[in-house]
Amino acid sequence: MTDTRRLAYLDALGVDVYVRRGLELAPEVTRAGQPAPMELAVPAPAFAAPGVEATLDWEPLRAMVSACTRCSLHETRTQAVFGVGNRSAKWMFIGEAPGADEDRQGEPFVGRAGQLLTSMLKAMGFGRDDVYIANVLKCRPPGNRDPKPEEAGQCRGYLERQIDLVAPTLIVAVGRIAAQNLLATDTALARLRGKVHALGTRGWPLVVTYHPAYLLRSPGEKRKAWQDLLFARQVFARLEAGERVLP
Repeated sequence: MTDTRRLAYLDALGVDVYVRRGLELAPEVTRAGQPAPMELAVPAPAFAAPGVEATLDWEPLRAMVSACTRCSLHETRTQAVFGVGNRSAKWMFIGEAPGADEDRQGEPFVGRAGQLLTSMLKAMGFGRDDVYIANVLKCRPPGNRDPKPEEAGQCRGYLERQIDLVAPTLIVAVGRIAAQNLLATDTALARLRGKVHALGTRGWPLVVTYHPAYLLRSPGEKRKAWQDLLFARQVFARLEAGERVLP
């Protein structure tokens, strides 16, 4: 990616970047500063016992999600929103649930919040096809309300299987609700950020950042989100180097 394009994406995130004349841009050299030192978190509870979806490959799994009637959300959805991106990606981003635009188009993160997520990815040097994007819920809750615990529980097996099939190096939980559902906690987002969490029995490394919809409402927090992404890149680099990032 050229420096000019990267600057444009960082500008969309509200991050000021200072570049010395004649030098290439280093994304880490920002007013946002370097990410905080890595802090290890207590591993999250193990995944629930798997259902039949735990044996399925991609297309049967997609078909099962599309026909799902496990909870009442199937009565109000236009279509289930399965997931999108590189099925062998090293990065996986997980949000909370589809919104109205996602319900219509059948793809996660395609509305205004999705456009900002795309900018966040591009600021890191990724396109949407370089990562895998999914949600905790596969169907839109009416009025975009928060997912109910029983709804998230019914979708859990689908998401677990997606994670197993992708086998990412690093998972990024996008937003408080996604993070709390994945980690089975009511801990505030501020306390979940800047740490490496272990997800499930396989201990998938997971970090947390803000939801783009929240950043649209609170643009002053975009610099914190950029710090989260820098931290995620640091964690990813350590994982790729074979370093241990969890107890």
